Amino acid sequence: MSRTRSVSRGIGVALAALLAAAPALASSHREAPGITKTPKVDATDFYAFNSYEPGREGYVTLVANYLPLQDPYGGPNYFNLDPEAIYEIKVDNDGDALEDLTFQFRFQTESKNISLPIGAPGSEKLVAVPLVNVGQIAAGSTDALNVVETYTVNLVHGSMGAVSRAKVSNAATGETTFVKPADNIGNKSIPDYEAYAATGLYDVAIPGCGNGRMFVGQRKDPFVVNLGEIFDLVNLANPLGDPNGETDDLADKNVTSIILEVPASCLTEDGGPTIGAWTAASLPRSRTPSKARFPQFEQKSRLGSPLVNEVVIGLKDKDGFNGSQPKDDAQFADYVTNPTLPALVEILFGSAGVKAPTLFPRADLVAAFLTGVPGLNETATAAEMLRLNTSLPAVARDLQSNLGVIGGDVAGFPNGRRPGDDVVDIELRVAMGRLITLGLFGDPSQAPSGGLDFTDGAWVDSTFFDDHFPYLRTPIPGSPNN
Repeated sequence: MSRTRSVSRGIGVALAALLAAAPALASSHREAPGITKTPKVDATDFYAFNSYEPGREGYVTLVANYLPLQDPYGGPNYFNLDPEAIYEIKVDNDGDALEDLTFQFRFQTESKNISLPIGAPGSEKLVAVPLVNVGQIAAGSTDALNVVETYTVNLVHGSMGAVSRAKVSNAATGETTFVKPADNIGNKSIPDYEAYAATGLYDVAIPGCGNGRMFVGQRKDPFVVNLGEIFDLVNLANPLGDPNGETDDLADKNVTSIILEVPASCLTEDGGPTIGAWTAASLPRSRTPSKARFPQFEQKSRLGSPLVNEVVIGLKDKDGFNGSQPKDDAQFADYVTNPTLPALVEILFGSAGVKAPTLFPRADLVAAFLTGVPGLNETATAAEMLRLNTSLPAVARDLQSNLGVIGGDVAGFPNGRRPGDDVVDIELRVAMGRLITLGLFGDPSQAPSGGLDFTDGAWVDSTFFDDHFPYLRTPIPGSPNN
């Protein structure tokens, strides 16, 4: 039995408090009115976990997914990221809810304008083709690719005006521009997509940190949720039924992933092993071309713990949350102390005896949402971040519990988040008072339904993913799709 699974039941229950950090129902896809206008900067999921690939102890993997609900056949222009945007992964390593390290990604798109001679012999005209490729693409053979997407990465030290910045580089060549593989157009265009995409997997030199690994490109969307039914007023026949009895509505979707593996020693301060992390994306305040050397940017998305903005933050504040910083999260406290989700669940299923907790303010959610948990991943300043204790050893893929801490696996959510952690089921149960039922907060009688195993019925576990970097699996091809 692994060290993480040998933690006593009592400690494991106490650590479970952070599970309330985001009591909600679906991942962060199209979570606010404003972000629907700019899907290229819509952060869908964020993961931070101690790397569980054998031999990679001492590393942390960070995954920031963008551009939701990608239909694999969604050509002819597919899903490039926005060259005007800044995509960031931010890390707070001293507990003040301000970023100390920021990995900043910028993308560029080059159109090669491949043309063909069209017309009668001797009077042909070169005419640009309308497609992103004119033939097959393979590892080492990309001449047929008409659109090439590249990116650069800066590591910024400091916050609110960078103290310093330096470029992440290819550890083998020293180059600082990286190629993002094209999306999975289809099996005819890219017969062996896995081998082709592997050319976009880089060993990288991270300034002041040593070496790590990086991959940026399309992946199969890792989130699993019964999405349509959830947002149709939780249209489930039985929310207490089979945890594997419903449909994963994202089973046929892809997503664009920014995946970075970094030495844990790079991310942490001498004061402790726990970090807080989140991802953000920003666009210029004006999309009108400007001569300004340093255009002003406006943050359009923000994502730490899963599901927060989706159904915790009130509709009127959703865009505000996406533009906010963790240090200012006290302004959203009412959504945690007096959450609406449990009341909605009672309205929908009260006839079956389901009752929302009656503990107010929700001390169980406040402790988790704003501070972290003593003994696991507590930080000094109240703020919503995905917290990870980098000193806890990872659990091998096939030994992980998809219920994380409440499943006896303290290497999982809410100690960071791994791809196989079923955050929907975990958070539904905590939102309805599981921690109150266990006697950790208030009186168990204040959570009449806290012991019920709520589920959306869409199953996910660690076996859905690889046991090695970049963990997320090959995207679904656009063709054949029948």
